[in-house]
Amino acid sequence: MSTAVLADLLPATSTVSRARARDVALILGGAVLTGVAAQLSVPVPGSPVPVTGQTFAALLVGASLGSVRGLTSMLLYMTAGMAGMPWFAEGQSGFGMPSFGYVIGMVLAAAAVGALARRGGDRTVLRTVGTMAVGTAVIYAVGVTYLALDTGMSASEAIAAGLTPFLLGDALKAALAMGALPAAWRLAGRRD
Repeated sequence: MSTAVLADLLPATSTVSRARARDVALILGGAVLTGVAAQLSVPVPGSPVPVTGQTFAALLVGASLGSVRGLTSMLLYMTAGMAGMPWFAEGQSGFGMPSFGYVIGMVLAAAAVGALARRGGDRTVLRTVGTMAVGTAVIYAVGVTYLALDTGMSASEAIAAGLTPFLLGDALKAALAMGALPAAWRLAGRRD
């Protein structure tokens, strides 16, 4: 069973301090990628949650960096956004918005997807489908629950506003990941 993720394929550095600097750059890069992807945002009529690219970015960050670096990257993304960095969906920041639960879910999903990627969950199309499904389920479990609690919606209303309108888009994001991640491993010359 493989223990490498895509970030581990970057050239080895000669010193511990350089390896740490590389990891810091990867973590920061993952947070920035997610913040930029969040700006690809389309409002959904009847929902306080927009369609964005941030969930896709968070899942890719988790798969590419692994559980520890992926989790750390998403924690940095969340913490900076809570502190006022306007890089949540639609340029928002803070934590007083109904969609903040999805951000929390992305932190947890990056860790889960990273752990699965360490076990080869991103090497083939079928494994990638399962890995992305787990990550997406984590994001929805936290996001829809938070949405219901924050807005006072019933469970069925929160599902209708915070899950159902996004299923097709998430299927498309999963299809992109199904092609991108195994292709990256083939380009690297490894499938483990």
